[in-house]
Amino acid sequence: MKTRELLPPELQAGGITRRDFLKFCSVMAVGMGLPLGAGVKMAEAIANPRRPPVIWLSFQECTGCVESLLRSNHPTIEHLILDLISLDYSETLSAAAGHQAEAAKNKSITENRGKFILVVDGAIPTKDQGIYCKIAGKTALSILQETAPYAAAVVAMGSCASWGGVAAAGSNPTGAKGVPEILNKTKVVSIPGCPPNPYNLLSTLIYYITYNRLPELDEKGRPKFAYSRLIHENCERRPHFDAGRFATQFGDDMHRKGACLYKLGCKGPETYANCPSVLFGETGAGTWPVGIGHPCFGCTEKGVGFAEPLHQMANVKGLTPPVFFGEAFPNKPGISPGIKALAAGSAGMAIGVGGTAMLTGLKRKDDDKGDQDRNDGSKGV
Repeated sequence: MKTRELLPPELQAGGITRRDFLKFCSVMAVGMGLPLGAGVKMAEAIANPRRPPVIWLSFQECTGCVESLLRSNHPTIEHLILDLISLDYSETLSAAAGHQAEAAKNKSITENRGKFILVVDGAIPTKDQGIYCKIAGKTALSILQETAPYAAAVVAMGSCASWGGVAAAGSNPTGAKGVPEILNKTKVVSIPGCPPNPYNLLSTLIYYITYNRLPELDEKGRPKFAYSRLIHENCERRPHFDAGRFATQFGDDMHRKGACLYKLGCKGPETYANCPSVLFGETGAGTWPVGIGHPCFGCTEKGVGFAEPLHQMANVKGLTPPVFFGEAFPNKPGISPGIKALAAGSAGMAIGVGGTAMLTGLKRKDDDKGDQDRNDGSKGV
């Protein structure tokens, strides 16, 4: 495919330039640790007129995972489901309902055996043959077992689907389990979080669409580009931890000044995720629990979130120095300039930061000053 042919008509109609499209794909490639040349390959895969079919099953959940995706701006939900993928079934987003929705799902499974991507959110109850969650007269357990064998790839979206989450907490009266535990002979990509960051799902899907294989996963089945580092390592409050400045009560002087929340039960030192650098809501720095003054409760980590007491102090796992030693300002809460540069430039975390910055600019012309700012940020590592 020639470069000039890469831009799909739908993107042209939306005012997106070929240059913007290729730049977005290149940033996504770099964020996953791939060479720059991989960006063109991603562009070719995305521009393919045959959009990859996706079937989204929702089970024992609160719809938070889907709501998180709905609030994604990079890309917007309509661009995702109309231009990038073919969302053939979703209880929340399908236009059809009842028998029509089920017929659409069955048709897609039949016509796309071995080709569709299966995304599951919500835990699967297993006690009493799984009767605690039924859809169209079938249990969630049977629906998953009937659908998964025909999928090209299976993705567990959110903590509930990854390892049971809140549904499996405490006494777990319904016997809720995660997808990997039920499909123990199938390779499952887990994207935990409550809710998970939608960009981690998007990046995983684009990688699979491009290379027809899953990204590199850790021992728990999580994509390494998103879950290879402790939250504590890149937290905006990390300089205060290193300097021994801690909040001991909500609303005390140190809490108001932005000190470390470790003594209030922050689970960042034992939780792996890219929360500090891939933020929710496109509202800038601070849009995550620690940023607004509440300790991380470890929702991406099995055995931590929904398991450990909320304000119990975390087990500091192999304390390592930050990749950048920023200056801590005891009277100035928030992220320091050095850490800002780290968040913008760190390749291991760039999938959200870079993808977010790139996709924000898809519908506007290049701004020389903005380009210079991004270049300056990339030198901060």
